[in-house]
Amino acid sequence: MVSSIKSYLKKDCESSPLAVYRIAYGLLMFLSILRFWSYGWIEKLYINPIFHFSYYGFEWIKPIGQLTYLIFIICAISSLLIAIGYKYQIAIITFFLSFTYIELMDKTTYLNHYYFISISSFLMIFLPASAKFSIDSYNKKISYSKIPKWTIDSIKLLIGLVYFFAGLAKINSDWLLKAMPLKIWLPLKYDIPIIGESLMHKDWFHYFMSWGGMIYDLSIPFLLLYKKTRLIGFLLVIFFHAFTKILFPIGMFPYIMIVGALIFFESNFHNKILTYLSRVINKIKSFFYNKKTEILTKKGPYGYKTPNLIYIIISVFFLLQILLPFRHILYPGELFWNEEGYRFSWRVMLMEKIGYTTFKVKNIDTGNSFYVENKEFLTPFQEKQMSFQPDFIIEYAHFLGKHYKELGNKNISIYADSYVALNGRRNRQFVDPKVNLLNEKRSLRHYSWIIPLNDEIKGF
Repeated sequence: MVSSIKSYLKKDCESSPLAVYRIAYGLLMFLSILRFWSYGWIEKLYINPIFHFSYYGFEWIKPIGQLTYLIFIICAISSLLIAIGYKYQIAIITFFLSFTYIELMDKTTYLNHYYFISISSFLMIFLPASAKFSIDSYNKKISYSKIPKWTIDSIKLLIGLVYFFAGLAKINSDWLLKAMPLKIWLPLKYDIPIIGESLMHKDWFHYFMSWGGMIYDLSIPFLLLYKKTRLIGFLLVIFFHAFTKILFPIGMFPYIMIVGALIFFESNFHNKILTYLSRVINKIKSFFYNKKTEILTKKGPYGYKTPNLIYIIISVFFLLQILLPFRHILYPGELFWNEEGYRFSWRVMLMEKIGYTTFKVKNIDTGNSFYVENKEFLTPFQEKQMSFQPDFIIEYAHFLGKHYKELGNKNISIYADSYVALNGRRNRQFVDPKVNLLNEKRSLRHYSWIIPLNDEIKGF
């Protein structure tokens, strides 16, 4: 086993796939940030709200007023530097830190593909993505034609894990046996030309989409991995993500996954892309600057200065990515109901959850009480997310407690009146109305004040 691992780590491969991935990744990230900015979401999601939901342990990360725009500017510039391969090491670290800071500013904006961008950018810190076709290699006059094979395989593995866990999560009774929540969502898409009226309300089509989505997610990493099925797999990737883009507002995720799938292709394919880009760049450069620069292409593989340290970091990274999706087994109760261990596990669009949660503030000394108007503190989007997620509810209750105590209400208690509907089920009481939430602590442990669903959803 040890000898096999050592032998694998010594293998090398063409560097062109990683160079193409770096260019595409940087450009996509730049476009994503421009898109986010152009829609006014920086102001709407981070500057206007007076309260922000935080991740446990990261409460100190908050928007910084108008300077929040500066974080986005830094993130955008670093993504462009990644694409052109200038000061790559600094650029990718800066992008990872700035993008992750943005995602940690408010838990309300959590999306699976945002999480993917954070962890993939962290992985890229340790990959020689600027070893070829970069300004760094141009300035150093050294380009590496070979890099360690594991560097490209690590990106393939990360993409494969995303699909595999997404497919595994779809093996549940609601998704496969009830076609939920697609049975709720698809009929709303009746206005789509051609297929809207003919398919979207058909029961068989809901099941076809449910089972098809599960099979697609579980099989696509293997279809992309093998040369004989790679083209078929890539065409399926394009079709699947294009179709889901039409059906659902999922932002840049389809483009990220389509571009990411390109790294599974042979180096000849990527060399053609780089050759074409090189011609375009040379034509532009010759217009302004005719002097040629000789670049030494090293045929030997790119070498790490501290390979053992890199191996440890990458190993721990992937161990965490494999273990995190299973952490829900540490919690009692129904995962879709409690959502304890739900995030960071590639559970993509598996449930339709609607909640209604109000808070009663009671003066313990006088017995007087009043209900909170959530709109005074939360945006509609924040209130929607808070209404059915326990960690949102407890954090908001503590915020309310602090707010009203600062107004002079020293001895108070706060109770939640909460009802939630999950995947077409009737509204059920979600939070024990007798529990004073100010006496409950935020933690990573199970919240005992959640009223159980008493309806098992079988599956992973």
